[in-house]
Amino acid sequence: MESFLKNFEVESKHPSAEAQRRWRRAVGLVVRNPRRRFRMVPDLDTRSEVEAKKKNIQENIRKIRVALYVQTAALHFIDASANAEYPLSEEVRKAGFLISPDELTNIARSHDNRRLKNHRGVSGIARKISISPDYGVKTSDLSIRQEIYGINQYVEKPPRSFLMFVWDALHDLTLLILMICALISIVVGLATEGWPKGMYDGLGIVLSIFLVVIVTSISDYRQSLQFRDLEKEKKKIFIQVTRDGYRQRVSIYDLVVGDIVNLSIGDIVPADGLYISGYALLIDESSMSGESEPVHVSHEKPFLLAGTKVQDGSATMIVTAVGMKTEWGKLMETLSYGGEDETPLQVKLNGVATIIGKIGLAFASLTFIVLLGRFMLDKFYNAGLKWFPDDVLTILNYFAISVTIIVVAVPEGLPLAVTLSLAFAMKKLMEEKALVRHLSACETMGSASCICTDKTGTLTTKHMVVDKIWICEMAKSFRGSESAVSLKSMIPGSALTVLLQCIFLNSGSEVVRGKDGENSILGTPTETALLEFGLALETQVDSQHQHCKKLKVEPFNSVKKKMSVVVELPDGGTRAFCKGAPEIVLQMCDHVIDSDGSIILLSNKQKDNVMKVINDFACEALRTLCLAFKDTSGEEQNMDEIPATGYTLICVFGIKDPVRPGVKEAVQTCIAAGIKVRMVTGDNINTAKAIAKECGILSEDGLAVEGSEIRNKNPEEMKDIIPKIQVMARSLPLDKHTLVKNLRKMFNEVVAVTGDGTNDAPALHEADIGLAMGIAGTEVAKESADIIILDDNFTSIINVAKWGRSVYINIQKFVQFQLTVNIVALMVNFVSALFTGSAPLTAVQLLWVNMIMDTLGALALATEPPNDNMMKRPPVRRSQSFITPVMWRNIIGQSMYQLIVLGLLMFDGKKLLGIDGLDSDIVLNTFIFNTFVFCQVKYLFDFIIFSSGKYFVFDIFIFDFALFV
Repeated sequence: MESFLKNFEVESKHPSAEAQRRWRRAVGLVVRNPRRRFRMVPDLDTRSEVEAKKKNIQENIRKIRVALYVQTAALHFIDASANAEYPLSEEVRKAGFLISPDELTNIARSHDNRRLKNHRGVSGIARKISISPDYGVKTSDLSIRQEIYGINQYVEKPPRSFLMFVWDALHDLTLLILMICALISIVVGLATEGWPKGMYDGLGIVLSIFLVVIVTSISDYRQSLQFRDLEKEKKKIFIQVTRDGYRQRVSIYDLVVGDIVNLSIGDIVPADGLYISGYALLIDESSMSGESEPVHVSHEKPFLLAGTKVQDGSATMIVTAVGMKTEWGKLMETLSYGGEDETPLQVKLNGVATIIGKIGLAFASLTFIVLLGRFMLDKFYNAGLKWFPDDVLTILNYFAISVTIIVVAVPEGLPLAVTLSLAFAMKKLMEEKALVRHLSACETMGSASCICTDKTGTLTTKHMVVDKIWICEMAKSFRGSESAVSLKSMIPGSALTVLLQCIFLNSGSEVVRGKDGENSILGTPTETALLEFGLALETQVDSQHQHCKKLKVEPFNSVKKKMSVVVELPDGGTRAFCKGAPEIVLQMCDHVIDSDGSIILLSNKQKDNVMKVINDFACEALRTLCLAFKDTSGEEQNMDEIPATGYTLICVFGIKDPVRPGVKEAVQTCIAAGIKVRMVTGDNINTAKAIAKECGILSEDGLAVEGSEIRNKNPEEMKDIIPKIQVMARSLPLDKHTLVKNLRKMFNEVVAVTGDGTNDAPALHEADIGLAMGIAGTEVAKESADIIILDDNFTSIINVAKWGRSVYINIQKFVQFQLTVNIVALMVNFVSALFTGSAPLTAVQLLWVNMIMDTLGALALATEPPNDNMMKRPPVRRSQSFITPVMWRNIIGQSMYQLIVLGLLMFDGKKLLGIDGLDSDIVLNTFIFNTFVFCQVKYLFDFIIFSSGKYFVFDIFIFDFALFV
């Protein structure tokens, strides 16, 4: 079978257009209902049109960029813009606004600096839309702002109604032919046999078709509702805004013009707007302009476009245009019509359906020819060439049976069963805190042989607290306010003052006051731990950090592994602060604060002592962090770069982040399932090893390395070292990408990788399955991922793998069941036609069989939940055949058994059952049909009772197949 499916192979991620077109061509005309079968398959022509529209939008944005950089064009463009009139409507004036929606929209979209200056800059715009940057929008004004300036939602493809699914089901060519046959049968039957007997055959076919269409439509409609619910979950994106004077977390779809939005690294800009304030804001506009070079946004260039990404820095912006008034809104409207790529299993089953369909078409044609030939020979021999009305009904019945054989033989339900199974799995995974963004990821995760996981928040709780601190040459445990009092009595005031200044000023997080008057910390868990420590200590010491002014900020990123800031002190001097990875910060220091609070030279011996403290903290599974400062002169203040040397070491923090409950058991489950777990972290190697051992990841013969150790190795060296790696510490995002790429290309592994930062996007994109963290993950990471782990828990990743395996096994069960029923139904009618001149399975009965296989069979077999036994077998390899030798054995064995039983009934059934009389043929055929149906019920029992651990394990009873029964 696999040799016939070469044209039906596509990549699980980013399949080429050629591969997609190739399998569509290979399907050919062997499709009963293209509208239904290809409903979940993207229209490549429509997708090409969407891409063309997208490029057109990007080209328009590039023209604006050219106009800005080319002076002559810029002047022409700006003058044309400045001359445009935007009258203020009475409605806008009554609402209390002094700028029209169109003019406000055009300022950011066209980067219209001249018009912005005419309105006296960003502050002038804020006044004209009745906004204070410190207070934000009033909640009571939201409705009027939405009415005047629009809502932040995009035009989407309208959902399909139930009647549309009925209409799709009625497009089945074979059902249409059968309807015509049924109508002819009714007309001829009434003419020859009268009312009501003449109606029976034709009406039976019509009612069967009606039942098939309704059941199929209900199944497809329910499936579409599941996907619609999942789409809603995917769009739940929240962002920090200032409203009513308080920081709040709101959905991006609730944003209004005038909202003050807080942006940080990894955020996607949710609307068009203007920059108010921030530090080193770097924007990636490739999604809009197609250009890879990031753009610096500042007071001089304050324009921000919806859909762009914050690559570095932080800022606040004021929203000036939302929804369909932005270029991003127009782009999103076109993208909603593009469709999602088909999964490899969907494509493969389209191939299986095509091959079976061709065989079925040949059998149906042969059956009709044999039936018609035997009828003509009998008629010629017995009655000559004289024709009767009954002869027309007989030939029509033969034709209907042949067409119905095609209905049964072309398994339209095979590819759709994959979609049904995936939809069911995705809905269940949502309940288990995993949001599947791409269908193929749920399927591929079942074959994962390696998981490269982060440490912080995935294996650990991410509830960080300062556990130990080394300062003034002494180490001390920290346990809240009592320890703060003790620390104040032991540490000189000058050292505590500079420590608190570094904690509060050199931070990307914020302490904000909520409506309830309580303080809360917004930011990363590491900085939250430091700020909590600082707040506890601040009650004992006055550091006057509130009176300092930030001059320069270098935000933390995973490449530099440090954050720096330059501030102006209350006395007029300037001071630089730095915090980050100990090995980075320690190299920048040449002084240290001693036990008296004095600043002394940092000797090599003292450096060794500090490194010993760092390693001791790390071996206790504590995350280590160094803080340092440097008093700078006026000349250094005017330098473009923050100083990188000459710092004084303040302290070393040991931050505790406990391992999540259940992680060790989940790792053991992975190992039993043949999935190798590797920890990839930016932490100190000793911390990483301690956590890895606690989780059961690092074994005695396993290898723990730092990212720098593999960074410059050649392919041969990597081939030797990569299989042994269980822990990679101090890794850069590029190291993670290199590891994932080599595991896939060099060792043919199916790799799942977790990520939460903006710089993890390349690794998430490269992996077979990219897993982004729902809580800690940035919007850029989530956009690059295939699955979002909503609770950031490693156990949830195991659930995804379990459901992925369940999808694969359920589809194998359905294929095995359907192929067996196909073979038996085809052979019974063909052999009977060949030897007896009649078909024991009528058109109505075959339609019933088709409904069992295509719809009810899929519901029963393709939607089974996973069981623990699925994680006790190795993963499916890339090269493994979908229809395995065990499946072929079961299909052939079960088909032979059923054919023998049904053959005995066909050829010797009257004698065996003692049937005689005028209606003996009808009674026998009914008995054969019932036997055929109960053979399928027995087949389900075989699945349950005789399935071996090597293939299927079912811990359920027959009545669990309620939909089937």
